[in-house]
Amino acid sequence: MAEVTDGGPGILNGDMNHHPSVTKQGAASRRNISPRQRDFLRRIGSQELFSTPMWRAAVTEMVATACLVFALTTTLISCFESGQTDPKILVPVSIFISGFPLLLATIPLTGGHMNPVFTFAVVLKGGVSIARAVAYFVAQCLGSLIAFAVVKATMDRATAEKYQLGGCAVNGGGSGVGAGTALALEFTCTFILLFVAMPILEERRRRELGLPTVCAVAAVAYGMVVYVSITVTGRPGYAGVGLHPARCWAAAVLFKGSLWEAHRVFWVGPFLACFVYHVLSLAMPEEELEKGDESEDQDHNGHVDKFRGDGSKEFRISDF
Repeated sequence: MAEVTDGGPGILNGDMNHHPSVTKQGAASRRNISPRQRDFLRRIGSQELFSTPMWRAAVTEMVATACLVFALTTTLISCFESGQTDPKILVPVSIFISGFPLLLATIPLTGGHMNPVFTFAVVLKGGVSIARAVAYFVAQCLGSLIAFAVVKATMDRATAEKYQLGGCAVNGGGSGVGAGTALALEFTCTFILLFVAMPILEERRRRELGLPTVCAVAAVAYGMVVYVSITVTGRPGYAGVGLHPARCWAAAVLFKGSLWEAHRVFWVGPFLACFVYHVLSLAMPEEELEKGDESEDQDHNGHVDKFRGDGSKEFRISDF
C-alpha cells in the first residue's frame, strides 16, 4: 500500500508520468496540491482507497453484516413466536448463537466490526483510518439492506406487520416508550457493551485469552444488554435497544411507517456512548506490567524468576 509522498509514484502525489489517461490539466491540478492538503490526505488514509485488500475487507464486512442482521432478526422473531411463557429469556441465547460464529470467522479477516458503532469506536482509538471506516460504514448499511430485503421477501406478511419487520421501534402502536427513554437506553446499553468488549478486543488481550474466549465474551455482552433493555421497560411496543444504527436504518427504509418515529435516537445514543467511552478510556489504568519494568518473584527454593511486560499500547481489533 503506497504512501502519499512527494517522490513516490501515484495519482495523489502529482507524478502523472505513469497515468496517460489523465489529462495534462488534471496532472497540473494535482501537482498543485499543497503540503497541508497532502498531510490531510495522509491522515485520513486516502491511500487505502487504492488498496485492494481494503476493498476486499469492506466487501467481507458487507456480507458478514448481512448474515448477522438476518440471523439476529429472524431468531429474535422466532423467540417471540415460540409460544414460551417468557420468550424474552431466549433472546440472549439466540443472540449468542448468531453472533459467536460470525465474530469467530470475521475478526481475523476484517476486525469483525459488522456494526457502525464498533467501527466508530475503533476510529476514535486510531485502529483504522477514516477512509477505511467510511468504506466499512457504507458496507454495513448495504449489508443491512440486503438482510432486510431477504427478510421482507420471505417473512409472512402478517408476521412482518406484527413485528414491523423486526426493526427498531420506539413507540410501536402507542404502547412503547418515549424518545428520551429510548435514547437513555441506547446510550447506556451501548456504553456497557463497549466497556466490556473493547478492552478484551485489544490485540494483546486477544492473544492472552484466545480468539474463542474473546468472541464468546463479546457475544454474551451483546445478548445481556439487549435482554436488559427489553425487560427493564416492560412495554410491548418497544422493540428493545438497537445497538446497530445500520440495522435500524435499513429496516426503516424498507418497512417505513412508525420505524422512522424518533429514529435519530438509534444513531445519537450509540455514537454519543462511543465518545464518552473513548474519553473515559483515556483515563483508564494501563496494564500492570509496563514496558521495561521488571519484577522479581522468588519461589520457595530461593530461585528468582524475572518477568517483563511488553508494554504494548497499540489498539487493533485485528491486523488490517
